[in-house]
Amino acid sequence: MTGRAGAKAAARGLERPLPAMPRATARGLNFRPIAASDMRFLADLYAAGRAGEVAPLPWSAEQKAAFLRMQFEAQHAHYMAHYPDAHWLIATIAERPVGRLYLECWPSEVRIIDIALLPDARGIGLGTAMLEDVMALAADETKGVGIHVEHANRARRLYERLGFRQVADQGVYALMRWEPPAAT
Repeated sequence: MTGRAGAKAAARGLERPLPAMPRATARGLNFRPIAASDMRFLADLYAAGRAGEVAPLPWSAEQKAAFLRMQFEAQHAHYMAHYPDAHWLIATIAERPVGRLYLECWPSEVRIIDIALLPDARGIGLGTAMLEDVMALAADETKGVGIHVEHANRARRLYERLGFRQVADQGVYALMRWEPPAAT
């Protein structure tokens, strides 16, 4: 973690039970709270997700890496400051980190702050299982699920397939929301 706020948020996360993730667990994923030792992995995961955006830039590999590291650190600090009660989870397979899932539970919504997988863990149903678990968690509490998605993000099709709908256009991002089926 970076900073006092990050350490406090992580400590709070350890005091609470982790959300149940049975679909993801059935696919071999396990979850644990992030730790200071995960910062390198998290920075690399961020860079993997942004590599295509910086590839065409006329910068050296070192300049691109430094830029992506700076962007990751800014994002991480923002998340820690603005979502103090979140679950900050590392997704692992056989104890090897493969992704992250950041969630905050609000009175009317479970907010997915971020969800990401390494490139070799994408396209095999892990993200779908994670999302379905979050949706089930929200449905159990009669809540919706919200997430900000970049308009050009390929995962947007997955969210739409699972029933997420755009509820607001916020410039680069669309706010998408899933609502649980009506109770009978």
